[in-house]
Amino acid sequence: IASIMSRVRDLKNKYKNEDNVTDELNYTKISADTTDNSGTVNQIMMTNNPEDWLSFLLRLEKKGILQMDAALLNRLLGRYSQAVTALPAEKHSQDESYARILVRFAELKAFQDAEEARDQFHLARLNCKKFAFVHVAFAQFELSQGNMKKCKQLLQKAVDCCAVPLEMLETALKNFHSQKKQLLSDEEK
Repeated sequence: IASIMSRVRDLKNKYKNEDNVTDELNYTKISADTTDNSGTVNQIMMTNNPEDWLSFLLRLEKKGILQMDAALLNRLLGRYSQAVTALPAEKHSQDESYARILVRFAELKAFQDAEEARDQFHLARLNCKKFAFVHVAFAQFELSQGNMKKCKQLLQKAVDCCAVPLEMLETALKNFHSQKKQLLSDEEK
């Protein structure tokens, strides 16, 4: 019995020490990996409001150049996807920050897959049709894909559904008819 008890104590000590080593390794990994942001995401998910998500996502986006950093783009796409999933459309469709998250997610998707981007723009337009910038972003995407007819159609539908501000839509239509590559300049945005 004493031999068995001694063996049990040895095993307990062995596994206890391994757990401590594993915990230390995990802690070191978490401390070294500043791109994880899981603590921040957990805090945001507790309040789960679009403004906090958008602020976090835009800060994350400033950490590099998307066209040159595929890892950052993939990380961002994952976080935007997480935000879209966490924020129910029924509750947030009238929120401008939510609409901006949907639009930016679609714009980022365009770097990888035009069809997936188009689906995301459809989702944004379906859920947040009162915001003119949602329609203009989708129209800009279609223009960049060479779909002039679809671009004009999207802008006209935005006017018809009374998206605001109307001036933004009028400017985008004017620039479209002037055959400009950008529907809105940075100043106009």
